[in-house]
Amino acid sequence: MLSGSWKFIAVVIALMALSGRPVLAEPSQAPRELQGRWLAEDIGGAGVIDRLQTILEIREDGAIGGSGGCNRMRGTAKIEGRKINFGPIASTRMACVPAAMVQERKFFAAMEKVRSWRIDKKRQKLVLLDRRGKRLVVFTRA
Repeated sequence: MLSGSWKFIAVVIALMALSGRPVLAEPSQAPRELQGRWLAEDIGGAGVIDRLQTILEIREDGAIGGSGGCNRMRGTAKIEGRKINFGPIASTRMACVPAAMVQERKFFAAMEKVRSWRIDKKRQKLVLLDRRGKRLVVFTRA
């Protein structure tokens, strides 16, 4: 019998398979400048809630983790040069205050659309972009 979080992961994988999207992203080596812990400061041009930390951690091997602001998450990233795709992101399913849940949903929706990245070295920012180069999420190094 699967526990709650594993049931969620199984459901996500099943839905991804049915939708025709890749089920798992092949993790890939993350460039050194991309590795580390990043704190979201803007999601979709709407900023973020003060003291609600949306964190993205990127490991050397392309594994990701962190928090959507309420729930813990993990997954993989496929990185090829400046292109990046996040595999399905599994998360816990805790309920939080409505504003936190709204921000978290926006964050996870934005992560599905991410196709490239850039680093603003001067300001130590990671910017995730959609396929047209529109800013989806801006992080500062934590």
